[in-house]
Amino acid sequence: MRHRKKFNHLGRKSAHRKSMLANMGSSLIKHKRINTTLAKAKALRIFLEPLITKSKNDTMHNRRVVFSKLRDKDAVTELFREISTKIADRPGGYLRIIKLGNRLGDNAEMAMIEFVDYNTVYNADKPAKKKTRRRRKKATKVEESIATENQTATEEKSEQ
Repeated sequence: MRHRKKFNHLGRKSAHRKSMLANMGSSLIKHKRINTTLAKAKALRIFLEPLITKSKNDTMHNRRVVFSKLRDKDAVTELFREISTKIADRPGGYLRIIKLGNRLGDNAEMAMIEFVDYNTVYNADKPAKKKTRRRRKKATKVEESIATENQTATEEKSEQ
């Protein structure tokens, strides 16, 4: 029975799965964006986001914990130096998964996984969206004066 076993095994033994996720995680940290299958991207997000959260607090213990998972000294250094400073104010959700369609050879769903703060297309300085209003806003003075003029004009016509 699979009770309380939520993570995707990806059709691999545990050692192969851990090595694959460590390699994909270090590649993502170095290149900021990688293409992979959708299932692997979702598994990578679950694997990597707690490590990114640990990188916010730069202590020797956190570096050793992250290194034990990633097994790549350069990736750990870049994570703690560059990425952690860029995502310092973000409370979570450091990675974005974008579906790309199906692969030609085996029709597998492909996806691009990337760091949210490193994408220049989505993070362009956009004006903040206006909040939607539930009620009609009150009439302005110009609209009120036009309404009263129309009302007086209709009253004059009815008197004639």
